[in-house]
Amino acid sequence: MARTPSNMLPLGTHAPAFSLPDTVSGETLSLDQIHGKEGTVVMFICNHCPFVKHLFTGIVDLANDYIYKGVSFLAISSNDVKNYPDDSPDLMTKVAAEQKFPFPYLYDETQEVARAYDAACTPDFYIFNKNKSLVYRGQFDDSRPENGIPVTGNDMRLALEAMCDGREISVIQKPSIGCNVKWKS
Repeated sequence: MARTPSNMLPLGTHAPAFSLPDTVSGETLSLDQIHGKEGTVVMFICNHCPFVKHLFTGIVDLANDYIYKGVSFLAISSNDVKNYPDDSPDLMTKVAAEQKFPFPYLYDETQEVARAYDAACTPDFYIFNKNKSLVYRGQFDDSRPENGIPVTGNDMRLALEAMCDGREISVIQKPSIGCNVKWKS
């Protein structure tokens, strides 16, 4: 497994706007439509990456724990489906249903959204506050496939708790690690 770290977009960056097709609802959704009252978690994931698969249950649990607090969640797949057909929109719909995603799973066919967010890996996580200002980017937690550390979402949970409580979020944030985004040639 190749290990690619996230690029760590500068804190304070305003969330880049987008409008993408949702493979769950069949609708095209914009960031403005999805943005939560307290903030928004943007996740770049895909269907086939073992790092993402390792976190599926934890991601769903995290979303279910914070949606009621006014935090919205959305997942985006930007991988080249021509060379990685396991990440096709039809299979995104299937994965979202199997995993019971309580959030949209958007398809970034042009890869423009991934570039706007400087996404490098799957999974890549970003938390934007209610003003759409980046307050966290980095890892879900220290768990990785086969390292024996349980999936807790601790890093994300600490950041979300601080954001929801109006407290400062530590600027010491570890990059996410995963498969590289599969860019088109």
